[in-house]
Amino acid sequence: MTGNTQALLDETKELLVNTYATQPIVLERGEGCYVYDVDGNKYLDFAAGIAVASLGHAAPVMLKALQDQASQLMVAPPSFVTKAKVDCARLLVQNSCFDQIFFTNSGTEAIEACIKTVRKWAYENKSQQCSDIITFHKSFHGRSYGAGSLTEKRNTQPYFAPYVPGVYFAQFNDIESVKKLVTPNVCAIFIEPVQGEGGIMVAEPEFMQGLRKICDENKIVLVFDEVQTGMGRTGRMFAYDHMSIEPDIAAFAKGMGGGFPIGAMAAKKEFAQALTVGSHGSTYAGNPLATAVATAVLREIISPGFIDRVKKTGDYFRSKLEDLQRRSNKITDIRGLGLMIGIDTTIDIKKLPRALQANGLLATQAGDVTLRLTPPLIVTEAQVDEAVAIIEKTLKELT
Repeated sequence: MTGNTQALLDETKELLVNTYATQPIVLERGEGCYVYDVDGNKYLDFAAGIAVASLGHAAPVMLKALQDQASQLMVAPPSFVTKAKVDCARLLVQNSCFDQIFFTNSGTEAIEACIKTVRKWAYENKSQQCSDIITFHKSFHGRSYGAGSLTEKRNTQPYFAPYVPGVYFAQFNDIESVKKLVTPNVCAIFIEPVQGEGGIMVAEPEFMQGLRKICDENKIVLVFDEVQTGMGRTGRMFAYDHMSIEPDIAAFAKGMGGGFPIGAMAAKKEFAQALTVGSHGSTYAGNPLATAVATAVLREIISPGFIDRVKKTGDYFRSKLEDLQRRSNKITDIRGLGLMIGIDTTIDIKKLPRALQANGLLATQAGDVTLRLTPPLIVTEAQVDEAVAIIEKTLKELT
C-alpha cells in the first residue's frame, strides 16, 4: 500500500460518515470487466457496483450518450417533456408487461413510489383502512423509512423506530405463511424474485404463482422488486420471466443505468393511474442525462443475442463453480440465476471477499454467509475461468 493510498483512506475516515466497512484499496479507473486502483493493481470486477455495471466500465455507448446529451440538455423541470425521457419510457414499456413508467433516482426511490401507489390505489378502490403490506423475511428493499420498513433489517435496527406501520413479514417460499397474513386490509405484497441481500435466494415458480393467485382472489397488488434482478441480470430481461406470471408493479434500478444513477417504477395502467398530479414527484428523476444513458444501456441489453449470451455465460459460470465444488469441500452451496450467483463456503464470509481482493477478484457479501458474484453482463467465459481460478486459489489459502 502506497503512502497515497493510506492518506486517502485516512482522509476518508475523517471526511465521510462511516456507514460502510471501508475496503483497503482506492479505486481509480475501470475498463470493461476490470478496475484499477491508485497503485496500478488490476482487479477482475465481479461486484460491478453490486449488479450495476451492466455493460462494464467505460462502455463506449454510455460515454457517447453522456457526451451527446450533456452537450444538449442535462436537466429540465419534471413537468416538461424531453425526448430522452420518452425514449427511455418507451423502451421499458415495449420490453416489459407494464404500461406506464415513473422515473426515480434510485431503487429505494422506486420502492417508495411503489408503496405510495399501492396505498393510494387501495384507498380509492378498496377502503380507507386498506394500507397493510406483506413482505418477507430476509428481504431488502432500501434504506429510506418506507423502503426500510419493508426490509428485514428493521428487526435488528430498533434505534430507527418507529417504522412505517402496517407491514407484516412472511416466510420466503412458504405460501402458507403468506395466507395467514392476508386480511381485507392488505393492499399489496412486495417481493424480490431473487433475494439479493438475503443471500441470493431464488423464489420457486410455484410459490410465485401462488402469490399471483392470492393477489387475484383478494384484490391485492403484487409488486416485484427487480432493482437487482432486472435488465437481463438473470438471463431473462426480468426475473418474472422465469416465473410464468406477471406482477402488477415493479421497481427497477441498478443495471438499468449501467452505473449512472436512475431507477423507475413500472406499473400496469390501472395502478399507475392512482398517482395523479401533485400526489408524487421528484426534481431530478427522469432528467435528460440519466434517461439518455439508460436508453443507451437498454438498447444494448435488448439487442439481438445479448441476453442469450448472458444466460449462456451464466450457465457456464455455474458449471465451473459446480466443478470446483466437486474438487473442494469448502463450497457448500451454489444458488442464483444467470449472472447473479451466490456461493456458501466453510470460510468466514468476513474474510473471504478481502482474501479474493488480495488475489485480484472483487466480489461482495450477501446475507450472513454468502459470497455474491455479479459480474458485468459482458463478461466472457475466459474471464469466468479467471475468476474461478482465483476463487479456487483463495479457498486453498484459507483454512
